[in-house]
Amino acid sequence: MPIVIRYARPFLIATLVLTVTACSVVRYQPSWQEDQEYKLTILHTNDHHGRFWEGTHGEYGMAARRTLIDNIREEVVLNDGSSLLFSGGDINTGVLESELQNAEPDFKAMQQLQYNAMVLGDHEFENPRDILIQQQKWAGFSFLAANILVTETGQPLFEAYKIFEVSDLKIAVVGFTTPDIVKTAKPEFLSDLTILEPMEVAKTLIPELRNKADIVIALTHMGYYQDGNHGNHAPGDITLARSVSGIDVIIGGHTHSPLIEPDQQNGTLILQAHEWGKYVGRLDLVIRNGVIQSSEYRLLPINIEEQSTQEEIASNRDMLALLTPYQEKGQAQLDKKVGIVDGVFIGNHTVIQQRETNLGNLVTTAMKTKVNADVAIINAGAIQSDITTLEVSYNTLLQVQPLGQTITYVEFNTQELTDYLAIAAGKKARSSAFAHFSGVTFRMRNGLATDIKVNGKSLNASKTYRLAINRYLAKGGDGYPDVTNHPSYVDSGYLDVKVLADYFQQYGTIRARDFAPEHQIIRE
Repeated sequence: MPIVIRYARPFLIATLVLTVTACSVVRYQPSWQEDQEYKLTILHTNDHHGRFWEGTHGEYGMAARRTLIDNIREEVVLNDGSSLLFSGGDINTGVLESELQNAEPDFKAMQQLQYNAMVLGDHEFENPRDILIQQQKWAGFSFLAANILVTETGQPLFEAYKIFEVSDLKIAVVGFTTPDIVKTAKPEFLSDLTILEPMEVAKTLIPELRNKADIVIALTHMGYYQDGNHGNHAPGDITLARSVSGIDVIIGGHTHSPLIEPDQQNGTLILQAHEWGKYVGRLDLVIRNGVIQSSEYRLLPINIEEQSTQEEIASNRDMLALLTPYQEKGQAQLDKKVGIVDGVFIGNHTVIQQRETNLGNLVTTAMKTKVNADVAIINAGAIQSDITTLEVSYNTLLQVQPLGQTITYVEFNTQELTDYLAIAAGKKARSSAFAHFSGVTFRMRNGLATDIKVNGKSLNASKTYRLAINRYLAKGGDGYPDVTNHPSYVDSGYLDVKVLADYFQQYGTIRARDFAPEHQIIRE
């Protein structure tokens, strides 16, 4: 009898029919030795976002990651164990040197690191399909996503799952990607795809995998939301674990969550290793008679400043040899022209920290456009240079925005937006906190924001408004409210300088008069 799964896709509702006959079900015959203990170490990273090179203070970087992982693998083998290495997705987007090379250095480094599989993240769909296919070839390992199908064939775009044979064990690894991909990815790169709800797919697929393997791991890019409160986002890992029994471990990504200890829900261990390769997650399992007997979990930092007692991890020479030419090539590409201006754009701190400028208006407009926000705000300290040359390159924009902030956004109701605007507009002049705005006008009276209009229209109490800010402000920088725990908070992963460059490339010539100060905020 056919099993019918109903699912939604853009613009229509369709039905996928999976035929499962009784004669097709063959019970799994385990290969493990009765009462023998098997040691399995699972290593993982997530939300890499182009950080193939080390940070400005020597933190993270794939060369040091190679050293750490090689050392762990050697230790595991000496202890009669086995290991697997996975990624929770979002390799793309975040660092110019990576983006300008379609993340080739990142995926080739992952191949050298011998990753076993990764789940597709939403930022994997920031590029045309041929680039994504090329990335998989560079990587040389499986890309997984059971809920992303090619509409025409009804088959997964890459693979739904993969079964690894480790010692006498079979480990099934299935991928699930957030349905929010339809909101965050470029629509033209999804037009031939059908995005299923992970929970609905898992309800059918997990029991099937339990009949094929000893251990079932879900490799997800769905997000970790405290107690399952996912707000405006699609449900995440906790909801998956609570909804579907039979998953031993969920290795997650998407929300950049540093889970120091696993969350346990419905018999499932939920893991996530923060972001950018700052940490490698390590889960050590003891498995007996096909069942996990014990587990131990750690997040292992890679030269992170706050881990001051940690001995520095050296960079692997072979990895440096692979990555150095890419870093040098990426640096050279920063001279590439992205557009032109017809006048000076003011960003030097003596001016931009005191009053509205055309560059403040340009930067916030680019932010607002990139993430489809209603309002954008930036602190003056994030902008550190004028644009004075006619031709504008990536290097020009790196002088304007050198701090490497990503763009985030949050959905506010009218009261939340009103309160936030008042705090932002209340920041004193001649300070880095001084705010610049796009998409909104209002008056400040007695510390309150009044007469607010968003894109020319008065506030509507029944609407929510998307506010774009940089990550520094989102985390409470310069005394702004910390919004990272807001249920609708999203770190887009888009690097601020790349957002501005994309705006230049979209419009070609940027005219100073189009961004001239209009006294959007009147302070009384």
